[in-house]
Amino acid sequence: MEAKDFKSMSIDELWNLHEQVSSLLAHRISEEKARLEERLRKIETTANVVKLDRERRPYPKVLPKYQNPKNPAETWSGRGKQPRWFKAQLKAGKKPEHFLIARSSNQRRGVG
Repeated sequence: MEAKDFKSMSIDELWNLHEQVSSLLAHRISEEKARLEERLRKIETTANVVKLDRERRPYPKVLPKYQNPKNPAETWSGRGKQPRWFKAQLKAGKKPEHFLIARSSNQRRGVG
């Protein structure tokens, strides 16, 4: 429709047109929503099947590499995010070598 068509329409005709368009849009939106929800259900079902079928591979145990001198119970393997105590010691001017845990060569290889 062109703009001049709207200008020639009465208020009642415009209101009826508005209701028709609103009704049609509501219907199409509900159809699209139902279609998308069905796709989501299929994706979730597929994702759950994949997760259940596959086990996580076993990773070797990682021994701690660094130890907090103020609290020997706090250790860190050197992987992942640095612990707060480690960051604080580095800010204080110490080097990571100060916190290394002394091990025999057998322990380093995981033998003993």
